[in-house]
Amino acid sequence: MHDKVYSTIGEALINGRIMPGQGVSLRTLAAELGVSPMPVRDAVRRLVAERALEINPANKRLSVPSLSRHRLEQLAQARGWIEPELAARAARFADRPFIQSLQELDETLDAAIHEGDVDGYMAANHAFHFAFYGRAQAEVLLAMAHGLWLQIGPFMRVVFGRVGTVGLSKDYHAEAIESLAAGDAEAVRRAMAADIAFGMEAMRAAAQETEATA
Repeated sequence: MHDKVYSTIGEALINGRIMPGQGVSLRTLAAELGVSPMPVRDAVRRLVAERALEINPANKRLSVPSLSRHRLEQLAQARGWIEPELAARAARFADRPFIQSLQELDETLDAAIHEGDVDGYMAANHAFHFAFYGRAQAEVLLAMAHGLWLQIGPFMRVVFGRVGTVGLSKDYHAEAIESLAAGDAEAVRRAMAADIAFGMEAMRAAAQETEATA
């Protein structure tokens, strides 16, 4: 039960269903999940330790930490180190059924873009990346990537919700899949690094705009 609650709240963060600045109480989360406060409290402790949530000491309400340019740069650098390495390692274990499954996930993602479905895009994009990374057989790196997505997910949703799916049409998934099929681990690494850099640049521009407005 504790792990299920943690996974459910984590998925809500990654897919942007808990928005930055949106306060929420333990009691509210427990009621929404239909569980007692205890597993929610334990899940929240884990998410606070992973810097995906923070607790206001005055009223004990939870919220997503604000995203400054300084913090964004750190997250971008960490993603650029870890995720391309996971993708390159996955090339060692790729077979035809796995490559086909990635192509199907990317088709789902493209359909969401075409339909203007930002929520569908968020879910499909996460599924694509973590299907890819999960093949790498590198549990330590995979856990690090998961922690980074917990922190960045709510802000992805804000940015992509603002620009719409028109701004999501450029990605390097097809290039990564082609390189995977060719067995070229370094080309897979480059494609994933380019994909991450493109997405993070959109977030960087949004962060700068927010700071300028403030």
